[in-house]
Amino acid sequence: MAETTLQTTRRGEAAAHTPARTGGPRTAAARTAMGRSVLLHTVMVIGALAMFFPFYWTLVTSLSPGAGLGTTPSLVPADPSLEAYVQLFQQVPFARVVGNSMLLAVITTLVQLFTSATAAYAFSRLPFPGRTLVFSVYLATMMIPLQVLVVPLFAELKAFGLVDTYLGALLPTFAAAFGIFLLRQAMNQVPVELDEAAALDGAGHFRIFWTVILPNIRPALATLAVFAFMGSWNSFLWPLVVLRSPELQTLPVALAGLQGQFTTQWDIVMAGSVISILPMLAIYLFAQKYVIQGVANTGLK
Repeated sequence: MAETTLQTTRRGEAAAHTPARTGGPRTAAARTAMGRSVLLHTVMVIGALAMFFPFYWTLVTSLSPGAGLGTTPSLVPADPSLEAYVQLFQQVPFARVVGNSMLLAVITTLVQLFTSATAAYAFSRLPFPGRTLVFSVYLATMMIPLQVLVVPLFAELKAFGLVDTYLGALLPTFAAAFGIFLLRQAMNQVPVELDEAAALDGAGHFRIFWTVILPNIRPALATLAVFAFMGSWNSFLWPLVVLRSPELQTLPVALAGLQGQFTTQWDIVMAGSVISILPMLAIYLFAQKYVIQGVANTGLK
């Protein structure tokens, strides 16, 4: 009995002299999570810098007279100047070129918003025979590249006398399968009960579409507007084929024309590139919140 008591006393003394371990596994897990967070943020910062560097180099080259692409890029221009921008507007009617691209991009964006929203409403809210099949076939057209359609589209527009006209450049862009898909997915997330409540109040399809559906899909509309504007603004092949007159030239075609066969003034080319970036940057910054919401919510249903 005395021996058992002695062993118990020794165990108590050993436990008293042993440092308490509190939160060991939890502390290790917290350190692991912190390490992963630091690694993730480091990778994101490196990726952001890698994506931002070409734009920064473009700006620096446009401010460096006589700069070229065969030399190591300078992060800070030695003798910054706006001479390249002055020469750009002297060599090319750049104001008219920018106006042409802006006109085509704005019209394309507005018409695509209208056609995509109305078609998406039909595919989302109006039951008709073969709706799923028609929608699937329409989505399949997204797999056909523009290069395959250039020749038949050009022949068709030539038959109607629309070559070298703004209307000829705009007609193939008035409908987009991607826009219909994007807005249909957004409309599918709007509860049908809202439509039924509006119908009980005597609202028809047009009023439901205008007052119920559209206000609830504003993020998707903003996303489509940004994508449509960027697609038209950066379009090169189709305007190059269909627009022949120099006064109808668009910005990407004009920038390509600045590159000579033997020598190229890259500071002027980069100045034009900087100008071409500014409208897209302004539009994206204005609609950034809606774009993120629209892209995040598109595939939920």
